[in-house]
Amino acid sequence: MSEPEYRPGLADVPVAESSISFIDGQRARLEYRGIAVEALARESTFEETSWLLLKGELPTQKELAIFDSQLKEHRKLKYKLCDMIKCMPESGHPMAALQASVAGLGMFYPARDVSNSKTNWESVVRLIAKLPTLVATFHRLRHGDDAIAPREDLSHAANFYWMLFGREPSTAVARVLDACFVLHAEHQMNASTFSARVTGSTLADPYSVVAAAVGTLSGPLHGGANEEVLDMLDEIGEPSKATGWLEHAVATKKKIMGMGHRVYKVKDPRATVLQELAEHVFAESGRPVRYDLTLQLEAAAVKILGPKGIYPNVDFFSGIVYEALGIPRDLFTPIFAVARVSGWLSHWLEQLKNNRIFRPEQIFTGTNDCPYTPIDQRP
Repeated sequence: MSEPEYRPGLADVPVAESSISFIDGQRARLEYRGIAVEALARESTFEETSWLLLKGELPTQKELAIFDSQLKEHRKLKYKLCDMIKCMPESGHPMAALQASVAGLGMFYPARDVSNSKTNWESVVRLIAKLPTLVATFHRLRHGDDAIAPREDLSHAANFYWMLFGREPSTAVARVLDACFVLHAEHQMNASTFSARVTGSTLADPYSVVAAAVGTLSGPLHGGANEEVLDMLDEIGEPSKATGWLEHAVATKKKIMGMGHRVYKVKDPRATVLQELAEHVFAESGRPVRYDLTLQLEAAAVKILGPKGIYPNVDFFSGIVYEALGIPRDLFTPIFAVARVSGWLSHWLEQLKNNRIFRPEQIFTGTNDCPYTPIDQRP
């Protein structure tokens, strides 16, 4: 009997059937439920896109109004949960705080019976509504500031900005942040989504599912790339040094952050939209030298790396946009989670429809039939 083929990282191994999102890496095509992500980022909102992902179709005006009202109603946190967040160390990473806080939510809103569709939907609404509040609350408290209560008269994105800074965003800033949420809401079977489905396959409650996904996202190979793009740009320094730096990086096999993707062999469609959005932000905040450096680096990369199918991905521009909005670097990945929770929960609900617990095989590389050696006879 031949050994099964081993594929590290489950590369190219299908692990689920899904109708949530579609990717064509050769055509730079990403669709949510059949709709191009570029169209959603430009024309839709995060609230509407979340409904689309969760329910499988765009909402009616009434459905969207009810969903929006439910999200706004559930933004607030229980005071005991706020007390728990206050006890977290100020030096802790916001992703660790978010993972712990999401797990804590599950204790306040027990939802262990995942066969109950009503409870499941209530959990979905709470998680989408409260993640921005959890992120903003920890951020404010760790700096010695009071947490800012959410407002029900603002959109999902605008309210998040309000809770972070205590001021309303301009129309352009709110629109850009909302579009960033849309672009990050879903991306097929990435590591955190797979983690969510694996956890969900055990029939764990939705808070445990999202906490597991947040923990997976916290790894630097998944969620922290946009922070590292800014670190890379800091290292390069000036636009005139971009080409030389890239040539040296390629020659020494140095990892180039924000470039390349396992799925896309052309420019990530999300990167294209984010680049457009950046221009709107810079119209208000001023065009930073860092952006000119990014454009120079991209131009050099197209010539040097393009023939190898390596182009900018979504992380190449998202950090620059967030930085222009005044958002600290260590909040970039939590913001990713604030957006991606809609995708995670869509996959969780899909997993439950025809569930089977994940239990893959392994290829054993150890030894067999070893005798036990008493401790006084061991070398």
